[in-house]
Amino acid sequence: MSPSKQYPSRRQALSGFAAVAAAAMLQRDGIIRGSQPGPSSRSDGGDLGGWRPPDGQPHFAPRAKRVIWLFMNGGVSHMESFDPKPMLNKYAGKTIKETPYAAAQDPAKLALERLAVPDANGNQRNELYPLQVGYRPHGESGLEISDWFPHIAAHADDLAIVRSMWTTDSNHGAQTQFHSGRHMNDGSYPNLGAWVHYGLSSLNDELPQYISLGNREYWNRRDGHYLGPAHDAVPVRVDPQNPLDFAQPAAGTSVAARQIGIDLLHDLHQQRAADATVSDEGLAARIAAYELAFRMQRSVPEVMNFQDETAATREMYGLDLPHCRDFGQQLLATRRLIERGVRFVQVQHGAGGAGAWDAHGGLKANHTNNALAVDQPIGGLLTDLKQRGLLEDTLVVFATEFGRTPGSQGGDGRDHHIFGFSVWLAGGGIRGGVAHGATDEIGFHAVEQRHYVTDIHATILHQLGLDSRRLEIPGRKRLEIDHGQVIREILG
Repeated sequence: MSPSKQYPSRRQALSGFAAVAAAAMLQRDGIIRGSQPGPSSRSDGGDLGGWRPPDGQPHFAPRAKRVIWLFMNGGVSHMESFDPKPMLNKYAGKTIKETPYAAAQDPAKLALERLAVPDANGNQRNELYPLQVGYRPHGESGLEISDWFPHIAAHADDLAIVRSMWTTDSNHGAQTQFHSGRHMNDGSYPNLGAWVHYGLSSLNDELPQYISLGNREYWNRRDGHYLGPAHDAVPVRVDPQNPLDFAQPAAGTSVAARQIGIDLLHDLHQQRAADATVSDEGLAARIAAYELAFRMQRSVPEVMNFQDETAATREMYGLDLPHCRDFGQQLLATRRLIERGVRFVQVQHGAGGAGAWDAHGGLKANHTNNALAVDQPIGGLLTDLKQRGLLEDTLVVFATEFGRTPGSQGGDGRDHHIFGFSVWLAGGGIRGGVAHGATDEIGFHAVEQRHYVTDIHATILHQLGLDSRRLEIPGRKRLEIDHGQVIREILG
């Protein structure tokens, strides 16, 4: 057998696909949660106050069951997407000090920045750069959205745009910061999807409950961190022939042969369970994991096969258009995953290096092309979810690590900007047609109802019926800013 045709060993397979299944089973049955320190096992000897791991149930009645997390890597310009600023046109070519908004560069207002990797980017850009695209009001709400996003804009009355975000990392570690709430200088911390996976039980035992689609940069590939690898997202591909590592059995192994093996494991499990002298929850979960892995070998490829989708649905997601086919396939797969019970789907657009949206130069061409790649698929996803009655309990989030500077970089680009930017949410009990918070007239600072990134986390957890403080682990006390504040003004 040539090296290129070798199949993974039994040990490799167990550490790959079957391990995913085992983690899902252990998490579902509470065994992973139960392995967390108990009331009498705190390493520092302190009192845990009756702490118990989560039981997989919401803490209070949820408004949402599922989350679709759409993340645009590189930094989307907020002024040319969901927070248009006409003053940039009026004062184009002038320095900020020459405008009525000179106070924006007050050093006290800039002090929140924490440098991780000082370089030529993430700096102040003084000469104001005009808007590179038009904008107009949309829907009954009249939300102003740029002309680069017409398909998303068609859902203006479903969107809650938060225009007053801020963060602290002025380089692309802010991607990790938006997911976890912590600056990279602080270390590695679980991200939002991992906390959801830790807190809530499975909706479908045939599929992973936390899935990632799209490339991820090396600094943003892990999710669970101190919660454990069982709470990492499972990376999948839109490829029915090979959607998941180690999902394919070795060559020459028929379905019937695999079923014989599963049946044998089941019989051995039953015999052991019948032995009243033996009690081994871990072994029971491991055996059950093999059964789950077998089911997932069928269920995951089926999700990635679009043959049963109508031509109208394919067109809705832009699968017939080269410029948005790839992202459209990912979002159609996302809808198929969540309607089959996947709890949290994380979709990364443009990851790799700094990120596709990182327009230090040529912003107009950069954002035109990137918007063409994502706008129709996202608009199609929202339409599809709404038509199927899924949007009411599925929370969709559109986010990016930071915005871009009001001033120009290199004459036709914009630099990283942490002091004010925009994200939006839709569905899952979110009130639509809302513009919440505000930046100043040139889009420099968030000035009204300011929100750190964990306020988005808190809002999502609240809609899922989770209280982040009740998810804390002994010995891992979280800061107040880690928990964030629910943005109640955008709740339905």
